Amino acid sequence: MSSAQSELKEKIKAILVEELMLSEEPAEIGDEMALFGEGLGLDSVDALQLVVALEKHFGLKVEDAEKAKQILQNVNSIAAAIGAGGSA
Repeated sequence: MSSAQSELKEKIKAILVEELMLSEEPAEIGDEMALFGEGLGLDSVDALQLVVALEKHFGLKVEDAEKAKQILQNVNSIAAAIGAGGSA
């Protein structure tokens, strides 16, 4: 994994903690940890906040609910979507 990819994932984790006011530290969030359900336990309100935060910080537009489910699975899937650029 490149250092740019590592930095991107660290930034995503920091944004998750900051924007969603999580009790976890960024370092406690695994790259493959599920964001919803058994993982971090985020809900639909968190998903909306996260979509807004990703657009604000990275210009990533998530306009489709099905795409959102794919992109918001974990830190790796968010990083991949940001790496692909543009809207999803």
